[in-house]
Amino acid sequence: MNAEPARTVPTQVPPLRQVTLGPQDVIVDKRADGCLLLRSPQPLGPYPAKITERLVHWAKAAPDRVLFAQRDKSSGWRTVTYAQALRQAREIGEALLARNLSAERPIAILSGNDIEHALLGLGALYAGIPYAPISPAYSLVSNDLARLRAIFELITPGLVFAADGAAFSRAIQTVVPADVEVVVARHPTPGRSTTLFDALHATPTPAIEAAHDAVGPDTIAKFLFTSGSTGVPKCVINTQRMWCANQVMLRQALAFLAEEPPVILDWAPWHHTAGGNHDVGLVLFNGGTFYIDEGKPMPGAIDETVRNLREIAPTWYFNVPKGFEALLPFLRSDAALRETFFSRMKMLWFAGAALAQHVFEEIQDLAVQACGERILFSTGFGSTETAPFALARTWPTANAANMGLPGAGMELKLVPNADKLEARVRGPNITPGYWRQPDYTAAAFDDEGFYKLGDCFKFADPDDPKQGLLFDGRIAENFKLATGTWVHVGPLRAQFIDACAPYVRDVVIAGEGRDDVAVLVFPNVDACRALCSGLPADAPSDIVLNDARVRAQFAALLETMARGSTGSSTKICRALLMAEPPSLDKAEMTDKGSINQRAVLTNRAALVEEVYGSAPSPRVIRIKE
Repeated sequence: MNAEPARTVPTQVPPLRQVTLGPQDVIVDKRADGCLLLRSPQPLGPYPAKITERLVHWAKAAPDRVLFAQRDKSSGWRTVTYAQALRQAREIGEALLARNLSAERPIAILSGNDIEHALLGLGALYAGIPYAPISPAYSLVSNDLARLRAIFELITPGLVFAADGAAFSRAIQTVVPADVEVVVARHPTPGRSTTLFDALHATPTPAIEAAHDAVGPDTIAKFLFTSGSTGVPKCVINTQRMWCANQVMLRQALAFLAEEPPVILDWAPWHHTAGGNHDVGLVLFNGGTFYIDEGKPMPGAIDETVRNLREIAPTWYFNVPKGFEALLPFLRSDAALRETFFSRMKMLWFAGAALAQHVFEEIQDLAVQACGERILFSTGFGSTETAPFALARTWPTANAANMGLPGAGMELKLVPNADKLEARVRGPNITPGYWRQPDYTAAAFDDEGFYKLGDCFKFADPDDPKQGLLFDGRIAENFKLATGTWVHVGPLRAQFIDACAPYVRDVVIAGEGRDDVAVLVFPNVDACRALCSGLPADAPSDIVLNDARVRAQFAALLETMARGSTGSSTKICRALLMAEPPSLDKAEMTDKGSINQRAVLTNRAALVEEVYGSAPSPRVIRIKE
């Protein structure tokens, strides 16, 4: 499974830390129907039939190496080695076999990332029983539990796990049927019969090895739910083939993974494909160590991440753009933290949303300050349906928006769609479909078997395709003005957030059927508050956002953007600052913080009318005519 012929990143000034990467190349075929077919010239190497083959391999090759580590109550690190993980996977797998679980009665995991979650997942994988990690927010944040209830009705789980039975008691008592076994690591759910996780072990018998031998490439490994950024979450079938092939694609692109087992500190939730497939898989496949970060990229919670990064120096680091933004003040002010963080870093990786250009550039500047070298700060593109790796950028670029090129073994079809190129993909890493949702499955694939991503791309350099692809918006979000001019929401949204940093957390673009473009802004209230000297530190959000200094700042930013616009489709004429954050229950946002453009516009239709009223309210900020 070694990578194909690799290349070494050339030294530049400031020098770029050298790491071994796959070739930067692509084959482009243009068809008579106008479609472009892109593929890597690098063939996909062999991959195992099941991901647990790698657990077995590393348990023999490096039995005492730490696989998972998590903070314990004494602030030390509780660890599980590869040998311990394999032993417990077999014991847990044996116990699961006795419960008559299957794809029709899978395991549902309600709680987040922890060692018990990891071991239960490995046990299920070893036994060939699918499991479904579910967003904890659906149990803990949602008021009506509607999404959790819909998920249970769809997948009909036969066993439910929650780390803390008391914390998840409302969800368990309300949604989990009485005849479904509940397993908890601690604090049994009041009024509900529960099994303690430590009891979910059994002495391995030949049955568990027979079950493991029967697991093959088409065995369902997991059910993962889409984020719901454009609608109700769908249940994506994840097979062993998808996960294993995807990890080989990843390792051929990031060839340094085969040279040195990766060490990562990571918070990305395992109910998302980025955390649960990409990051966990990256460590397990390559014999690395995964430090479970219980911090989060938000005020207050980021401090735990910083504490961990003072002790752990990752070799590969992933975060969402807001996570890198949250880390910036700490890296900027603390030289010791900078030096530890960048000391053995081979690559920084962001995904999940567009990264502001100033954050992209400052992170690289801080790396130079810390170690005298730039660190490759890269990204890629994929979805829950692609396992998730599909595109990757493996070379330095000045443009944070460059998504890279297709991975080995996968085809990317670019289909003309109005003045855009719609992206579709085909390969061994693509889902066979959605569980018990045949209509969604039928709609997701074209007549050639390509999965329709729903996203558009364009070439960074039309004359040189190997320079990569730029994200060019989602088809479902784009709309026309009254003039018939298309507004491409994705690029305009990214432009607005970048131009208005740090005063904006997110934005929704409005204007379908209207004469001009407007925005509903979810502001960074703390950054806005900094503009208002003299206001009490605890002044309510609406007071801050209606302060004349805040409104003047946004008016100036709109005017600056308008002067640089190229026409009505890129000229934002009106804005309204919203004090009420996006709602999870109303599907305005996903649990990972992505905005559902359509849901916000629907739920806040009155605000859109206020923005476009013949006599706009005083809250509406407008550019000068």
